[in-house]
Amino acid sequence: MMSIRSEWVDLNVDDGTTMRAWVARPDDQPPARGLLVFQEAFGVNPHIRDVTERFARAGFLALAPEMFHRTAPGFEGSYTDFPAAMPHLQAITVPGIETDVRAAYGWLERAGVAGNAAAVGYCFGGRVAFVANTTVPLKAAASYYGGNIPPLLGRAGQLAGPMLFFWGGLDHHIPDDHQRAVIKAVGDAGKPFVDVVFSDADHGFFCDARASYQPAAAAQAWSLTHTFFDTYCPR
Repeated sequence: MMSIRSEWVDLNVDDGTTMRAWVARPDDQPPARGLLVFQEAFGVNPHIRDVTERFARAGFLALAPEMFHRTAPGFEGSYTDFPAAMPHLQAITVPGIETDVRAAYGWLERAGVAGNAAAVGYCFGGRVAFVANTTVPLKAAASYYGGNIPPLLGRAGQLAGPMLFFWGGLDHHIPDDHQRAVIKAVGDAGKPFVDVVFSDADHGFFCDARASYQPAAAAQAWSLTHTFFDTYCPR
């Protein structure tokens, strides 16, 4: 298994704020590609840090920025206490996301891997991954059960790289018509995408720290994600 190293770094954001990010990278070879990893509503918690490190073992210089840095730096919420995350979710704005994405992408630029970079996001982060792919020149982006994307669909024509969408067929947090609206808008914009629904999976199926974890769907999604990134963001 590839040896990695990981650490917290501080990023300066253009609005004058400072955003902490968890960085993981291969320890024994220079990374050839970068990855922005966007958190769930529960912060850059042990699960997101673990996912970031898993991508580093696949050869990425992976960066997971704290998207709640303006309201709750260091926030790590409980998966059984979603209301605690709500004030921070409600404080998020699209211009704020764009500013944070540019700061994170700028860090990858300085590290020399932005020209071969992708994004992945989970839950709230799935929405952020969509925004990121319309904000900076990514090679590809993957959105796992990203909610509240329909209000952003006017941006579909700005997608820089192909999109990979994962949904859970049992997910009542994201209505079927929202999923259909997302796919239609991306298709109508002429942008390449892959649309995957796991019929027996619920919201959060990828996260092994959640009650909704579905091992078979998580394993298949992980494999598909790597195939997708290897295609558009090669090693």
